[in-house]
Amino acid sequence: MNIFEKRESNVRSYCRNFTAIFHRAKGSIIYSESGEEYIDFLAGAGALNYGHNHDYIKEKVISYLDADGITHGLDMYTSAKEKFLAKFDEVVLSSTQLNYRIQFCGPTGTNAVEAALKLARKLKRRTGIFSFMGAYHGMTLGSLSITGNIGIRAGAIGTSSNVNFMPYPYGFMESFDTIEYINSVLNDVNSGIEKPAAIIFETVQAEGGVVVAPIEWMQRLRRLCDENDILLICDDIQVGCGRTGSFFSFERADIVPDMVVLSKSISGYGFPMSLLLIKPELDIWEPGEHNGTFRGNQLAFIGATAALEYRESSNLQQDVKAKELFLKNFLTQQIAPISEKIAIRGIGMIWGIDLKNFGGNIFARSITLRCFELGLIVECAGRNDTVIKILPPLVIDMSTLEKGCSIIKEAFNDCMSN
Repeated sequence: MNIFEKRESNVRSYCRNFTAIFHRAKGSIIYSESGEEYIDFLAGAGALNYGHNHDYIKEKVISYLDADGITHGLDMYTSAKEKFLAKFDEVVLSSTQLNYRIQFCGPTGTNAVEAALKLARKLKRRTGIFSFMGAYHGMTLGSLSITGNIGIRAGAIGTSSNVNFMPYPYGFMESFDTIEYINSVLNDVNSGIEKPAAIIFETVQAEGGVVVAPIEWMQRLRRLCDENDILLICDDIQVGCGRTGSFFSFERADIVPDMVVLSKSISGYGFPMSLLLIKPELDIWEPGEHNGTFRGNQLAFIGATAALEYRESSNLQQDVKAKELFLKNFLTQQIAPISEKIAIRGIGMIWGIDLKNFGGNIFARSITLRCFELGLIVECAGRNDTVIKILPPLVIDMSTLEKGCSIIKEAFNDCMSN
């Protein structure tokens, strides 16, 4: 028995599928202690859009540490925070004509989700929240209450109080007018469901199986919220920060949510960091009303500023669009023809190979296991883990991206022949 099995909790998960002991990583490659190389199509579950140990970001972080820069500052004014706010305003907000106040929350995405729910209820003086079937928003109690997966909610009794799950445009619901259904629920005095304070949604349900919301659906959702005095919260934790091309994933729909939740890749280097963006007129917090010891991660400010500088100078958005085209062509031309049971979905640099029609998750898991044996880290997601989720760093070079995709095809060929 190794030290992990002896001392680490049974709750551990990724290591059960990717059993190597890793010790070094660079760009889109992770190296094990025994010398194997693995192409990374997991990217820290979306926290490593800029890859591992990005040279430009690393240089800025090391320089800051060498200068004995402040590493912990609560929510005090610091030069690191000042530079991040100025760069975020310049590169992200002003360039898209978006006007948000920025709240620094606890270290992970679920902390920002909790803040959004709390503020929405305070603003509207209603307790209800609408979320969507297939949604994933985090693992603390409030975030769990709006997460669709019953399995991961099992240990938190009573988390779904005052939460109603609406149908997302997926599966048989794609031919069903889900927005009209929500409107009917809101305006039927006999629906049994009270008007919520907010509706929280993902433009792409990543953990839900890479389900991409149609543009018209998002636009109608925004109008529905306006017409019914409901706040619209966009959870952009996994698919924001350039994952779909534009910095915010909702930009393609030309909508403006009332609040936006960011985390994962916002720090640029895998440092814990989360933000809640709030329309200025909604920022009614009293000083200290919602706080936390680690809401001022100074190294994350440094990494985030450097990441935005790199994004600005490298034309990353166009690069993502080029790789999106490659992934789409590869998956539709090389993987989909393998079997009529396979479905392909995705946008930008998040794609899913849906294998639910093979029955259960055994086949999908066998594919990812074979990929790992061949030198590729890629995970399963979606209902019953039947979707292979492709999530490489945005900065992956094309030759490595092609090699990773060729491994997926080889794994399919091997598993289909067994």
